[in-house]
Amino acid sequence: MAEALTGEAILVATEEVLRRYGPAKATVVDVAKALGVSHGSVYRHFPTKAALREAVTRRWLDAIHVEMESVLDAEASAADNLRAWLQHLFDRKRLSHIDEPELFATFKVLVSESCAIPEYHIGHLVGQIARIISAGVETHEFVTDDIQRTAQAVWDATQVFHHPAHAQEWGNPHIQDAFDAVVSLVVAGLRYNRIPSATGDA
Repeated sequence: MAEALTGEAILVATEEVLRRYGPAKATVVDVAKALGVSHGSVYRHFPTKAALREAVTRRWLDAIHVEMESVLDAEASAADNLRAWLQHLFDRKRLSHIDEPELFATFKVLVSESCAIPEYHIGHLVGQIARIISAGVETHEFVTDDIQRTAQAVWDATQVFHHPAHAQEWGNPHIQDAFDAVVSLVVAGLRYNRIPSATGDA
């Protein structure tokens, strides 16, 4: 007796089809063929092509969220955790762009297809930064009266090292030096300065 078709099996097959054909040519029929089922069977799990593409994108992003969470060390200082977290994100994005450019380009397209997906992804990652900063505030290593806003500021200040729009810059031989300088400045700001509140007070 054939195994029951699962949503997870469909997502795995969809990722492989996207890898093989790219987002412009990959179809639900291709996914069904890869699984040896009718395309109607796929639609019973995912009612539209858009829903399937969004689900496979979320699956891919969720794997990144889990991986980034694993970088944090409960015994490390907040500054060390922030440096390690930002470095890992940069390395991951840079290696993905260099080693799997077609897959990197594919998911760049998929992420852009839904306005909810970038918000979902950034929300998770900025949330992790906020937890690092919160830990630093608790130990008096960092100073801020608005953790969430400060976390967003850190994300924005470092986006040249993780936003796909800057991918062509990641091959610059001096990019690591630039990264180190920016992160050192961010950490120094978290230790000694105060991010103005949303109401604009200095």
